[in-house]
Order: sequence, then C-alpha cells, then structure tokens
Amino acid sequence: VQLQASGGGSVQTGSSLRLSCQASERLGFQTIGWFRQAPGKEHEGISCISGSDGTRYYTESVKGRFTVSRDNAKNTGYLQMNNLRPEDTAVYYCLADHCNPRLGSFVLDFASWGQGTLVTVSS
Repeated sequence: VQLQASGGGSVQTGSSLRLSCQASERLGFQTIGWFRQAPGKEHEGISCISGSDGTRYYTESVKGRFTVSRDNAKNTGYLQMNNLRPEDTAVYYCLADHCNPRLGSFVLDFASWGQGTLVTVSS
C-alpha cells in the first residue's frame, strides 16, 4: 500500500500542525508508521499505530507532544503535532507495515521514501 504524507508547513516554536497520511488503497489491519529525516541526519521512526487494536508507540523525543491516529473508513492516518520545536524540523513520511507499535520498532532500510512533507519550525 502506498501512503502519501501531507500537511507540512513553516511554523514558529510552540505551534501545532496536523499531518495527514492518505493510502492509495484499503489499509486494513496494516500499521501506519510516521518517520522523519532532519537535515543532515538519518531517517528515524517517531510513531506507530496498530491497525487492529489502536496500540500506539512514540519515540521519547515526541512523546507527550505528538498524537497518532487513524480513520480506517477514510484509509487515512494523522499525526497531530503540538508544541513544535526547532529540532522537529524535518521531512515527514508515513509508511504502511514498516513498524511495530508493541515493540517500538521501525523498518528503516527502505529505498522508496517518496516525497514526504516538510515541516520547518523556527525559533
């Protein structure tokens, strides 16, 4: 399943953004993972949501500020990002079935990241 992230933008520290992740077809029970790549850094997994029971995982750097959700009827995932910081500046991506929310694990060895959506947070 192909996913496309959108909703990025340029905001100031402390602002909020909601990213959307639209699937090209029915997601079913596949997990939705959110990833980002900051300038000059490797990709990192930041959040994952189960497709079956809603189990969620957040990496420490976003815990308490970001909320992941999904609407299976719309085949769409969301990442609500509050209290944004300059270190959140990155290109954000979403992928299906590239994470495990119970283990907090992410598949990063992935060649076709696609365009992603850019989030820029200024101080």
